[in-house]
Amino acid sequence: MPDTEVSKLHDDEVDIDTHLVRRLLADQFPQWAHRPVRYVTGSGTDNATFRVGDDLSVRLPRTPRTTGQVEKDLAWLPRLAPHLPLAVPEPVAAGAPTGDYPFTWGVYRWLDGAPFDLAHLDDPRTAAHQLAGFVQRLQQIDTTGAPTPADSPYSRGTPLAPRDALFRDAADQLRADVDTGRLLAAWDQALAADTWTGPPRWIHGDLMAGNILVTGGRLTAIIDFATACAGDPAADIMPAWWLFEGPARQAFRDALQPDDHLWVRARGWALSLAVIALPYYRAGLSPDAVHDRITYIDALLADV
Repeated sequence: MPDTEVSKLHDDEVDIDTHLVRRLLADQFPQWAHRPVRYVTGSGTDNATFRVGDDLSVRLPRTPRTTGQVEKDLAWLPRLAPHLPLAVPEPVAAGAPTGDYPFTWGVYRWLDGAPFDLAHLDDPRTAAHQLAGFVQRLQQIDTTGAPTPADSPYSRGTPLAPRDALFRDAADQLRADVDTGRLLAAWDQALAADTWTGPPRWIHGDLMAGNILVTGGRLTAIIDFATACAGDPAADIMPAWWLFEGPARQAFRDALQPDDHLWVRARGWALSLAVIALPYYRAGLSPDAVHDRITYIDALLADV
C-alpha cells in the first residue's frame, strides 16, 4: 500500500504520513504493526486520523497547540461514555513521542458510520431529537474536576467578547464577499447576549458534521472530544446551524429549549467560527469550497 502524506493546514504542522504511523506502531505496539494503515481523508484540522486494520484507528496531533487530547480522552471518555445515548471513542493506548514524531498520540477503537449528511438521514427531525438528547445528557453529567476552557479567544465554552478583534479583522477581509453591515449588526447582537450566569456544564464543543456518525439513517456515534470541557452550553447549540435547517432546526431548538440569549449567543459563536476561519484557510481552499463557506455565512445572517 503506497504511503499517503497528510496535506498541511497550519504553518507549524509536523510531517505526518502512513509510513510514520507504521514506524510508530512497529516500535511501540508491535502487536498491531502487521495491520494495513490507511489515512482517513477529511479527518480534521487538529489531528490526522489513520485506520489500522478493521477495528482500530490512530490519531496524531498536527501541531503543538493541539496536543494533550489523548491524555484527556484516556481520563474522561471512560467516565462520560456510560451516561451518553450515543457511542463515543474508546481509547485503547497512548503512544509516546519519538525522534520522528514529537507529540503523544493515541490508538482508539474504530467506530463505524458515515459523517453526518442530511441526505443520509431517515428523518432530519428525528436526528435533531437524537442530538438534542445527547447534548442534554452530556450537560447533566457532574462536572467535578472536569477540564475548563483555556484562557484563549479560540476556546469553546467561553464568552464571545475576546473574539471581537479577530471577528472585526476577518470581517474587514471579507468585504468583497459578504454584507459587512449586516454581518457586524449580527455580531453586535450576539455580543449583547454574551452572558452565561449558570454553572459550567459539560460540552462537546465541536458537534460538526465530521464528528457525528450516521448508520442506517440514524445517529450512532459522536467523535473527537478535543474541545470537551465544562463551560457555556451555547457551544453545543451551534449544530442548529451547522447541521439542520427548517423544521429540523426548530425541532432541535424545541427539544433543548434554550432561552433567547443562549440561542443568539450560540448563533454568534457559529458566525464567528465561520468568519474568522475563512481568511485563515482560504489559500488552501478550492473556489467551490470558498463559495460554500460564504453561502453558509449568508444563511446565518438570513436567520438573524
